[in-house]
Amino acid sequence: MAFVTFLIPCFVIGTDIAFSCQNTDDFVDASSPGDIVIGGLFAVHSEMLHPEELPIKPVIQNCAGFEIQIFLQTLAMIHAIEMINNSTLLSGVTLGYEIYDTCAEVTKAMASALRFLSKFNSSEDVVEFKCNYSDYVPRIKAVTGASYSEVSMAVSRLLALQLIPQVSPASSAEILSDKIRFPSFFRTIPSDFHQTRAMAHLICESGWNWIGVIATDDDNGRFALESFGVQAMANNVCIAFKEMLPAYLSDNTFHTKVDHAIEKIVKETRVNVIVVFMRQFHVLKLFKKAIERNVNKIWIASDNWSAAVKISKIPNIRQLGTIVGFGFKSGDMSTFQDFLRNLHEKPTDNNKFLREYIMLLSVCAHLEYHDFQTCISNQSQDDLLQNVENEHQIWRDDFLNANIEPGFIHSTILAVYAIAHAIKGQCKDRNCKDPSAFTPWELLEELKKVTVIDDDKEIKFDSNGDMSTSYDVLLWKEIDGHMEITTMAEYDTEKGDFIFEDEEKKKDFMDLKKVQSTCSQHCRPGQMKKVTESPHTCCYECVYCPENHYSNQTDMDYCYRCNNKTYWAPVNSTTCYRKTIHFLAWTDWFAIFLLLLSTFGVVLILSISVIFTKNLNTPVVKASGGLTVCYIILFSHFLIFLSTIFFIDEPTEFKCKARQALFGISFTLCISCILIKSLKILLAFSFDPKLQNFLKCVYKPIPTVVTCTGIQVIICTFWLIFRTPFVKQNFSIPRAIILECHEGSIVAFGIMLGYIAALAFICFIFAFKGRKLPENYNEAKFITFGMLIYFIAWIVFIPVYATTFGKYLPAVEIIVVLISNYGILCCTFLPKCYIIIYKQETNTKSAFLKMVYTYSSKSAGSVAVSQISLDSKSSSSRATISDSCKSEKIPVNGNCHSQAPGQTLIKGKVLPKNTARTMARKRLSSI
Repeated sequence: MAFVTFLIPCFVIGTDIAFSCQNTDDFVDASSPGDIVIGGLFAVHSEMLHPEELPIKPVIQNCAGFEIQIFLQTLAMIHAIEMINNSTLLSGVTLGYEIYDTCAEVTKAMASALRFLSKFNSSEDVVEFKCNYSDYVPRIKAVTGASYSEVSMAVSRLLALQLIPQVSPASSAEILSDKIRFPSFFRTIPSDFHQTRAMAHLICESGWNWIGVIATDDDNGRFALESFGVQAMANNVCIAFKEMLPAYLSDNTFHTKVDHAIEKIVKETRVNVIVVFMRQFHVLKLFKKAIERNVNKIWIASDNWSAAVKISKIPNIRQLGTIVGFGFKSGDMSTFQDFLRNLHEKPTDNNKFLREYIMLLSVCAHLEYHDFQTCISNQSQDDLLQNVENEHQIWRDDFLNANIEPGFIHSTILAVYAIAHAIKGQCKDRNCKDPSAFTPWELLEELKKVTVIDDDKEIKFDSNGDMSTSYDVLLWKEIDGHMEITTMAEYDTEKGDFIFEDEEKKKDFMDLKKVQSTCSQHCRPGQMKKVTESPHTCCYECVYCPENHYSNQTDMDYCYRCNNKTYWAPVNSTTCYRKTIHFLAWTDWFAIFLLLLSTFGVVLILSISVIFTKNLNTPVVKASGGLTVCYIILFSHFLIFLSTIFFIDEPTEFKCKARQALFGISFTLCISCILIKSLKILLAFSFDPKLQNFLKCVYKPIPTVVTCTGIQVIICTFWLIFRTPFVKQNFSIPRAIILECHEGSIVAFGIMLGYIAALAFICFIFAFKGRKLPENYNEAKFITFGMLIYFIAWIVFIPVYATTFGKYLPAVEIIVVLISNYGILCCTFLPKCYIIIYKQETNTKSAFLKMVYTYSSKSAGSVAVSQISLDSKSSSSRATISDSCKSEKIPVNGNCHSQAPGQTLIKGKVLPKNTARTMARKRLSSI
């Protein structure tokens, strides 16, 4: 197969500096031979020096800013490899390592990765270009690192060319979980997805929703900011401002942008929580400037710096406020601490990092902790070589132990052990002392199946190449005048919950809630948020919940509606209340008053019944139609009074059906009987033969009453069958439920009342025609008056009933029923009772005969006069005769005759003497 070779050059910047790259082997910072070599990428220096003179040449520069914490990670990798080689894990197969310093720069990391790709045992470090790397054996089998996500992204794309496994103990960017773009990338820490979710959860649980974010302007910072933004939105947390700082300290604008970020923090007085996604050396610069400006906030630390001891030792760090962060789960550090204690005994020939650290100790050992840390960080490799010549070499292992970040150390050791277990799987049936025994892509497949025992728990990589271990929630607390990094809780990435070991640590978490960091004041229960013109949903006004709505929690976006019509809530309510059920109860004073009226009506009916029964044979009782008719009328009045009971107390289906039917049928029976009486009276006293003939045909008492009442029964029956009344809950009053009877069909209700009104109108017409009866027997006049009362009452009832609502609506109907019932009852029976009780002398047969006789005589005379008047108008000759007759004579058949006493003249004929008396007796007997 044809291929192209690339030589990996070593760019030289000078021949007098030991740290310079004279050849490709000088490019390696720490190494150890072995049967299988593992590569390592760590940003032991925080920046790479750039020449100021032009032109810039393609030369790999020296670095500055020695990072103790990253240096410790390289030592953790070496320690893990030594423990594996001293164990039986690989059965005689030894691991070697090549560790390179990336200086936090992608460019330098790419140069290291290019050397990883070089062919094994190539004297010239040749990287072959091939179409198929399945049989290609590179210099190393796997890589541990890099320290930062941005570097890992670049390196992983290059390593993916040969599918060399890369296991990072620190790169947490969420995008690295994408196995399409980064197929050979693994990590022993959770993705930033879990970290940002945990941060948003912490912020939400603490009641904060108005925060600031500061991140580095690189891939890691941008991806972390994007992921956090999504999680913050999901937890109703708003980002007041975002500040991006240059990723490299060598950037000329770095300090200007730090000043701008601090100024933004100072101006945003309502923002008291700042989330920081930055590297440790960025945070150092930021915090020093913040201390100068007396900034006091709550700082949420990302895993990059949450356990950074050197930051916790900054003078006056307590002035910054509270620092809480998320760190990777740690393990037992005892063996590693023992390794550090014996580190000074190890040779430095193959470890430039260790040699540089010893030189730094010689230069800076006389300083206090913070100054010592600053001295180490500020020394460039060039300066170090110039200053170390006059210094004596000394050793301080306490400084290394004090700077251990357990989470990163543990994840680094875990990464090495994961690779070792994958190598073990490949070496079961192969001779792994031969470097070509297996290829990196085969190791990659084995790595996907690896299970590692950690703290008696089995952990393995998921389908995204991540190990979903938990986080330690770290709280920086001042103890005995020193800032200590303590573990406040554990965050379970699977369940998404915080786990507290004891109540004291939970109290520390609760103390965080005392700090307010909100755009607006919290809305109390009973209020809801009203979004203002601000683009942020966290900026709002608090308004009261409207009527029939409530809120029972703080900062609710909307008020809940009382989910049932049987509940209500006042304005600014925190709960719903059950509505009071209203109806016209027995205990209501108005109901009692109406019941007393009905009771009095019943007593009145009984009294009338007793009076009529005792005076059964008197003319007044007989003239009233007899005891049977009176009893029927009185019984119907009793039923009408009884029907009012069904309008009172809690409505039921039976009451709703019974009350209108009982009233309608009873009232119809009453009006029907009175109609028969009106017809009888008119028949008895009518002298018009045509009218008498008509009345005789119509006057059928029993069939008429049965027919009239039966029609109403049919109406009510159809009503109750097809559109029956029912109990209805009326919600028209906000705080109450009115139980009332719905008539089922207003049309049916109207037909029932209209039918009664039609009968009453007919009765009124007949009674009106007979209104001019004898003075002491003027029943028709009273019937007329009673019908008028009925009409007036029901005409007034219709608009009042239509405009009235509430529990007193049934009372309106009761009142109109009582008025109409009392009106008809009193007009029908009280005049007779008055005659029976107080005018007993007129309640005799002779008195009635005389009274009727007098009325009959007057009625007969008036009829005769009317006939004469008609005859005189029709014949002129009769008019002449009439004119010639004397006033005391009456013309009959053209002759003048005198009317003798006792004679009656009807239609021009002189009746025999005493005929009027005979007619009176007939009238009396007929009524």
